Amino acid sequence: MAEAPRGAIRWPSPAVGGDEGTGHVALRAVRSALEAVYVRRLARKLEGRPRPRHVAVMLDGNRRWARGAGHDDVREGYRVGGAKVGDFLRWCDASDIEHVTLWMLSDDNLSAPPAELGPLLEIIEETVASICAADEDWQIEVIGALDLLPGETARTLKDAVARTTGRSGLKVDVAVGYGGRREVVDAVKSAFDKHIAGGGDPRELAENFDLQHITDNLYSPAGHDTDFIIRTSGEQRLSGFLLWQSAYAEVHFVEVLWPAFRQIDLLRALRSYADRDRRYGR
Repeated sequence: MAEAPRGAIRWPSPAVGGDEGTGHVALRAVRSALEAVYVRRLARKLEGRPRPRHVAVMLDGNRRWARGAGHDDVREGYRVGGAKVGDFLRWCDASDIEHVTLWMLSDDNLSAPPAELGPLLEIIEETVASICAADEDWQIEVIGALDLLPGETARTLKDAVARTTGRSGLKVDVAVGYGGRREVVDAVKSAFDKHIAGGGDPRELAENFDLQHITDNLYSPAGHDTDFIIRTSGEQRLSGFLLWQSAYAEVHFVEVLWPAFRQIDLLRALRSYADRDRRYGR
């Protein structure tokens, strides 16, 4: 048998015989108690160590989780994954993260058949409404090509995040209809639109155009480069996520499917980040 990962808990096996239902309930209770102890221990070990300001997460593996859990309707994976978002943000709060970006839907996904896309957009609307209505001080924005979304979805998302205006807590960007290449193109267009609207000569801007013009016109007004990207489900690619902001980001790929992601998984990822020597291209 392969050796358990560093710090992993070796869970007790269910007893053979007896009341199987009761045994499983007892096992879950033991696991929960042990996990809580491990979370506290790992959190203490991270105190005073380097941690990222801006964590970005690719919420991947919802459909695989649903199939593995025996659900005929893979949308159940997205529902459970959506319910996980609020917990994840609280874990980030507890870990003193300042800014979180959640990639919920790519611009490529918008070409999915209506029968598949419609229910997914409804789940995203419900998830965003839930985290905006939570009794938290989170300041939430929706980023992406919102003009490509169905009008009702775009309005619903904008109305939900408007309720968080003026809050000063954790900054949360929810990426919907988002593509990294599209964001850069839109940033260039926005820079020229603003310059021309102010009476400027586009040829002058073209001659003096630099990196800051793009940075200043990205979807998120926060302006923080991404320090740490986490992708769940074992896939090892970024798929254009935060293409501009992630130039010097550290990346962490984890096998866990998003609906099964736990606070332990976040803390292990943060431990991986703390162990790295960031060189910023040097």
